[in-house]
Amino acid sequence: MSFFKIYKFFLHWVLKLAGISPQKIEIEPGTVLNFWVPTETTSSAAGKSQKPAVVFLHGFAFDGILSWHFQALALAKDYSVYIPDFVFFGDSTTDRTERSVGFQAECIAKGLRKLGVEKCTLVGFSYGGMVGLKMAEIYPKLVESVVVTGSVITLTESITKVRLDRLGFKSWADYLLPDSVKGVETLIQVASCRFPKFPKWIYKEILEAISVNRKEKMEMLKAMVISDQEFTLPSYHQKIHLLWGKNDRIFDTDTVHYIKQQIGEKASVEYIEKSGHIVQVERPFMYNSCLKKILPSLPSSQGP
Repeated sequence: MSFFKIYKFFLHWVLKLAGISPQKIEIEPGTVLNFWVPTETTSSAAGKSQKPAVVFLHGFAFDGILSWHFQALALAKDYSVYIPDFVFFGDSTTDRTERSVGFQAECIAKGLRKLGVEKCTLVGFSYGGMVGLKMAEIYPKLVESVVVTGSVITLTESITKVRLDRLGFKSWADYLLPDSVKGVETLIQVASCRFPKFPKWIYKEILEAISVNRKEKMEMLKAMVISDQEFTLPSYHQKIHLLWGKNDRIFDTDTVHYIKQQIGEKASVEYIEKSGHIVQVERPFMYNSCLKKILPSLPSSQGP
């Protein structure tokens, strides 16, 4: 059994002790999403939780639990925590050919409604930040506020060119879907500020994990980038907090200033020092401390 399988087995056990369990939700025939949800929602006899709902949206490399387990364990006592796997990640699947950010947003919103979530705060990292902001745009009654980490509103061709040129990659697939152990090592080193190097066998297992559904993920990355002409700046009514690793090399502080300017007075910014793109993994205790201060100040309703 691989290290990752053992680690995920351990995480499943710990999360269940914390009151968070997996549940598969059929969004529509042929599309099933895996959610980690408050255990009480899996029982038909259970009433609605009186805790505010917080939904964590993962990035492109790993599924929900691997991306957010530190935060789930830290917040489960005071919040109804929901962690979905995007389609083609974890145990989520579809037979549809749609690959857009909007499709992922639609699936998550439908899944939350099936789970009885009427209002929530979204916490989105990287790709998950884009999905979260799309949800805020098209489902304003569901999404009351958003915390965004290491992301952009929409990944346009111009933003893509600038970011990839600075990183030294020809495409997002070259960076996010490496085909070698060395490529995985580069993926993690670029995304972190000072993450330690792992043994090669760890990188090999990561490569195997992120290569699952590779064809579909390549299509997702292609659909993620839109032309500048297609982009229309949304008008958000929600509060949006930008919580960033100060040393993020993928979406740096200039990107944060640009997003803040785009969103306007609804946006606030906070940096975590000595951390890169994967700040919630690299400095989880500091990130959790920031979340615990941020969330009570954001609009939130009673959970399901």
